[in-house]
Amino acid sequence: MANDYRHAELRDFLRSRRARLTPGDVGLPEAGRRRTPGLRREEVAVLAGVGVSWYTWLEQGRDITVSGEVLDAISRALRLDAAERRHLYLLSGLSSPPRAAAADSVTAELRRVIDAWSPRPAYIMNRHWNFVAVNDAARAVFGYGETDQNCLVAYFTNERFRAMSLDWAEHAAEVVSRFRADAAQYADDPEFERIAGELAAASPEFAEIWARHDVTAADFAVKSIHHPDAGDLCFEALKMPLNDHPGLHLVLHNPRPGTDTEARLAKLVVAHPR
Repeated sequence: MANDYRHAELRDFLRSRRARLTPGDVGLPEAGRRRTPGLRREEVAVLAGVGVSWYTWLEQGRDITVSGEVLDAISRALRLDAAERRHLYLLSGLSSPPRAAAADSVTAELRRVIDAWSPRPAYIMNRHWNFVAVNDAARAVFGYGETDQNCLVAYFTNERFRAMSLDWAEHAAEVVSRFRADAAQYADDPEFERIAGELAAASPEFAEIWARHDVTAADFAVKSIHHPDAGDLCFEALKMPLNDHPGLHLVLHNPRPGTDTEARLAKLVVAHPR
């Protein structure tokens, strides 16, 4: 039943994508009046460089061999966007398509989001845990400076943050295991190994934890610090992927319920404008 549903969805999806295009949209000559709107199967097959019979069988949901290269060609022929391309892969029985190139910068809209989150700390980091954007509250609360370029590195080398953290040793292993789990998703990316290698050389504590090969995929954490000006602060931190910006994650911090963090936080950020 699951396969029948998937095949029906694939048929209707491809038909709907054909129907929204005209020959002129894809650079083909108009061939007189058409009984039905959109491209014909033959035209999609020509544009994708596949056989007409094969494309017809795909659209009918027959049990045929499908490759990512062919699905990419069909995606281009039908002018599918990233979400539609992924949907085509899944309906065709393949895993998700290869990830797009990682983003290295944030848009003005994302910058406004984290700035509007103040006085709560927020930042955006890329898949290597490099800071891409940090709001003023995060700098005031966690002591991030201009030399802090990477969240993992800062956790082990920023002496001000380590001195403030009330549970640094308790959470160090969890932080490292999350980084290792992220690195495993990009096995062909040498940047993770470079970051880990350089940090291991600078921090024996990191080197010892890294050698354990522990992994975890938690996207939620509790951070407790004793700030020299604001006193005890406790946050719930949530890491969320930004699907429209490949490789970027938004990390938001909320005051922990049952603490007076929110009141202390507002005074701290006002007292420490950037």
